[in-house]
Amino acid sequence: MDKTDETVFTYRSYSLQDTELLAGTIAAASTAGMVIGLDGDLGAGKTAFSQRYARHLGVKGIVNSPTFTIIKEYEGRLPLYHMDVYRISLQEADELGLDEYFYGQGVCLVEWSSIITDLMPPRHMHIYMETVGLDERIITVTGIGEPYGELCRGLIQKWG
Repeated sequence: MDKTDETVFTYRSYSLQDTELLAGTIAAASTAGMVIGLDGDLGAGKTAFSQRYARHLGVKGIVNSPTFTIIKEYEGRLPLYHMDVYRISLQEADELGLDEYFYGQGVCLVEWSSIITDLMPPRHMHIYMETVGLDERIITVTGIGEPYGELCRGLIQKWG
């Protein structure tokens, strides 16, 4: 994969509701085997995005950041594997056997994915959340390869 295999969509969120609209749209388009990396400033809303994404994927109950358990599994329309790799090294992450999740039948949502860039599948979606005001965020969605590029092109058509 190189830069020519990337499709980028930039979204400006002015509220949690705006962020939920994006999360819901991505969840609706999600299919088995999708991998989504999620990065951004501390407090930018990664966990809030994950919670809204999970809700729109049909997950019941509360979705918390899996900071100390690293991987939490939820049942929804598709199984959701919510990962937080903030507190582990690349080597520790490599020993977790993430490929079983990445190439499984669920959706992987990886908070702090930039820590394990080398372990992420060559094709995946990357979401970067940047704080630009009290409630304002710039959310950059990058589709690397297909079907992620197609999903980004759909977002561009909808909001671009």
